[in-house]
Amino acid sequence: MTAAAAFDLTGRVALVTGGGTHLGLAMAEALAAQGARVIIGGRRVDVIDEAAAALRAQGLDCEAVPLDVTDPGLVARVVEEAGPLDIAVCNAGANAEQAFPPDTDLDVFRATLESHLVGTLTTANAAARQMVARGRGSIITVSSVHGFLAADPRLYAGLDMPKRSSVAYQSAKAAIIGLTKNLAAELGRSGVRVNCISPGHVPKDSAAPGFAERLVEGNALGILGQADDMKGAVVLLASDAGRFITGHNLVVDGGWSIW
Repeated sequence: MTAAAAFDLTGRVALVTGGGTHLGLAMAEALAAQGARVIIGGRRVDVIDEAAAALRAQGLDCEAVPLDVTDPGLVARVVEEAGPLDIAVCNAGANAEQAFPPDTDLDVFRATLESHLVGTLTTANAAARQMVARGRGSIITVSSVHGFLAADPRLYAGLDMPKRSSVAYQSAKAAIIGLTKNLAAELGRSGVRVNCISPGHVPKDSAAPGFAERLVEGNALGILGQADDMKGAVVLLASDAGRFITGHNLVVDGGWSIW
C-alpha cells in the first residue's frame, strides 16, 4: 500500500458529532476531503446546516443531521440511518459556567459529565454495534490537554475573560482518555480501533486580547494552534494509515504539555 492510498477514505462513511464549528468542523472537512461521506451531527440545526452547505460548496460529500448525544435513542437512530459507519468522531460536548470549588454546582457538574463523557460513550456504543458486526471501524474520541493537566490560572490572570471553573470539564476529559483505552481493549479483537485526540489551546476568534500571545509563549513551537491542526490527526486515526494504532491518546498541543 502506498502512503497516499493509506490515507484515502473514499467510499467510507463518517459521523462527526459536534461537527458544526471549530475543531469538529475542521475534522469533518478533513475526512470529507479524503473522500469520506461525512454526516455532521449537532444540536443547533442552523449551525450544522450552514457547515454542511459550506463543505458541499467545496465539492465534498456532507450532510447535516440534528443530534443530541445525551439522547441514546436519537443517537442510535442517527447511526443506524447513517450507516454502515466506518468512522465515528465523538466530539460533541457542551460547557457551562460554574462556580469554583468549594461552591461547585453539582447539577452543572453532572450535566457537563453527561454531555462530554456519557455522550461520548453513547455515540461510541452505537457506532461499535455496527462496526463489531462488520469486523472493522475506527472510533475517535476527543479529550484535551486538560484531561491530564490542570488549567493554570495564571494564564487567564488580568484578562477580560469569563471566570469558569474547569473542574467539571477537566474531570470529563480525563475520564474520556480512560474510556478510550478501555474501549480499545474491549473492541480490539473485533477489528475496531479506538483512539483519542487531545487538542491543546486552540482559541476561537472571541479570545480576549493578550490571550493568544500567552498561548504562543507557553508552547514549545512558539506558534498559535489552529483548528486545522486537528486535520492530520483525525485522518491518521480514521484511515488505514493508523491500522496498527489503538488505545492511543494523540496530543496535538504545540508542545504545551512537555514542560
